[in-house]
Amino acid sequence: MKKLIICSIALFSFAFAKAQTQKQWTLQECVQYALDNNISIQQSELDLKAVDADRLSAIGNLLPSLSASTSLSENTGLSFNPVTNNAQTTTFLSATGRINVGYTVFNGLRNFRQLQRAEISQIANQYRLDKMKDDIALAVANNYLQILNNKANLETLIAQNLVTKEQVEQTQTLVDAGQLPKGDLLEIKATDAGEQQQIIIAQNAVTISKVSLAQLLLIDDYATFDIAEDDFEIIDSGISDQPVTSIINSAEENRSEVKIAEQNVELARKDLQIAKGAYYPTLSAFFGYDTRYTDATSFGQRIADPNNPTITRQIGTVENTGQAVVSEVPNTESFIVGASPFIEQLYTNDGIGYGFQLNIPIFNGFSARSNVQRNEINLERSELQLKQAQLDLESTVYQAYVDVQGAHKSYEAAKTSLESQELAYEYARERYNVGLTNAFDFSQSKLRYDNTKISLNQAKYDYIFRLKVLELFFGIDPKDLKL
Repeated sequence: MKKLIICSIALFSFAFAKAQTQKQWTLQECVQYALDNNISIQQSELDLKAVDADRLSAIGNLLPSLSASTSLSENTGLSFNPVTNNAQTTTFLSATGRINVGYTVFNGLRNFRQLQRAEISQIANQYRLDKMKDDIALAVANNYLQILNNKANLETLIAQNLVTKEQVEQTQTLVDAGQLPKGDLLEIKATDAGEQQQIIIAQNAVTISKVSLAQLLLIDDYATFDIAEDDFEIIDSGISDQPVTSIINSAEENRSEVKIAEQNVELARKDLQIAKGAYYPTLSAFFGYDTRYTDATSFGQRIADPNNPTITRQIGTVENTGQAVVSEVPNTESFIVGASPFIEQLYTNDGIGYGFQLNIPIFNGFSARSNVQRNEINLERSELQLKQAQLDLESTVYQAYVDVQGAHKSYEAAKTSLESQELAYEYARERYNVGLTNAFDFSQSKLRYDNTKISLNQAKYDYIFRLKVLELFFGIDPKDLKL
């Protein structure tokens, strides 16, 4: 017996020293790590960034549009001079530049509504992100408490098995002395074997629950992952003593389920306003500036002889007499005009254009009207979903409140049952030690005692989890959950 105790202490000391070299995660660390690394949360954060881009686009629709363009070309053969607009058979280089400014003065307030919709969508996505964080935190807490429960069960089974091994040694001594039948020894050994099997099952349960939490946290090193092994007590901040109506009201103010549904109604309302904007005319303003350059030559006219500025030329004949008709015309000659400098052409060949454009919708195949009808239906659907979300939240909170009350009663009942079973077990052990009861009856009493301790562990951590759920509904931040 002394060797067994020494070996157990040594094994426990080794396991404890090994655990000390490993990081042991607290609940707050697990929750924070999950919030920082969970893939679903990261995807929701990307959705929030996408909404920021939509909002930026909506803001841009309220601002004037500005564009600039330029072109450079070389023409060979018969082409139109972009400056004189005359046809020429030659080779020349030409360049044009243009700046356009446009602004939507009125389009049924659709641009303004789009900005409002983007802002509402941003709020809605933030609420969705908050809800996902709450769900992840609750899942982490549930897995964390499951590990604690499985560890507590394992400790219970190991401790009770040590007692059983002690009984095996005592029974062996009594059987060897002829004071007890060999059947009692076999019964105790069978109990020991059964407990060893339960210990193995409990160890596997601890391992599996730790792996589940590690996977939820996206931690790959399952072998070394472990949680802090403190003696967690039930911490009731008094929320369970609040009237259920107060908890429901707090949940409606703090929880994201109803807020998401409310923002969906606002989104549907904005979509309807945007759709109705298609009924109104669209008024746009525009302004354009352009200029051009070419290196093409052109022809000019000048006075051939300054001393004789005019000459007499025949311009026709009289039809009946055939008499010539003459007139004085300018004495001019053609000459080649070279291209003006680039900078000079830019400001001499420029021009501007500006004005307004009004587009009045008259008939578009009922597309605007059908779009309005679809959005009216969507608004009604969103309003119904809001009512359903309010009812669901009220039902869920009420269920959580009842679960806490029931878990508390179950925990108190389990404690009372454990006290009774412990007294019964001690009484049975005393009777067994003095030979007043057989090994089977003693093992049954011990089994009931062990099961009661396991039931108490289950009731304790179930009660803690129910309290954490109620705290989240009451508005406590997931990172502030405490055990």
